[in-house]
Amino acid sequence: MANSFSLSSLADKADELATPALNDGAHYDELYRLHHARVLRLCRLTLTDPHEAEDVAQEVFLKLFRATRLDDSIVGGAWLTPVAVNACHDRRRSGWWKRWRDRHVDFIEGDIYATTRTPEDEAAGNETRTLVWRSFRQLPARQQEVFVLRHLEEWPTNEVAGVLGLTPGTVKRHLYRAVHRVRTALRDQQ
Repeated sequence: MANSFSLSSLADKADELATPALNDGAHYDELYRLHHARVLRLCRLTLTDPHEAEDVAQEVFLKLFRATRLDDSIVGGAWLTPVAVNACHDRRRSGWWKRWRDRHVDFIEGDIYATTRTPEDEAAGNETRTLVWRSFRQLPARQQEVFVLRHLEEWPTNEVAGVLGLTPGTVKRHLYRAVHRVRTALRDQQ
């Protein structure tokens, strides 16, 4: 009796593994090419460790791969950003993360590349950029998330509020405090 049960379980597993995907993966490949750098940048800005950011970005794209196998109509950016933010939240909430949080790697702005350089980037000196990123890293995690989504990802306040589960007023308050702290730190350093 035990052999027939295990044989049927093996047969079910074999059928499950042999089931073809709903699509050939071309849609996933296109989404990966279009959004990988942006998702990695978002994770890198949200987490302090570049290796953790890479791990979380890979988890996000694994979720995307599984989702596109089931539904080929998934649109990348609108789906990926909330998934990436939530994955970063989960990573920070996990028990082992708290032990490693204080051993973060200093943020080096040169590790994250924008698709185009703005005039502000050209005008800002290396010293000023270093001060900005150092003061950014001293912000509380929620203020960092709001700052990244609002200013770097250029999301509207309502969308930031929806992704983070906050009210628009709370998003504005976190953003105001973050900008105020960064400006104060810059003023104190100069």
